[in-house]
Amino acid sequence: MTAWTWRFEKADGTEVQPAVQPEEFTTQGDAESWIGEYWKDLLAGGADQVRLFEDVTEIYGPMSLHADES
Repeated sequence: MTAWTWRFEKADGTEVQPAVQPEEFTTQGDAESWIGEYWKDLLAGGADQVRLFEDVTEIYGPMSLHADES
């Protein structure tokens, strides 16, 4: 089974522990829905950006959690 996971980072790419512990996602859509629900809490907890992985393959990132950036 494919596992979709997020990596939580500071702006410089340093990995940080998330303020909200994610579940294990079985689809990309589930992972993206979760980040859409919790991004403000993650930002408040010290994460600046995230990367999405399918197993060990990076799908995209870094994606900023700061709303004022595109």
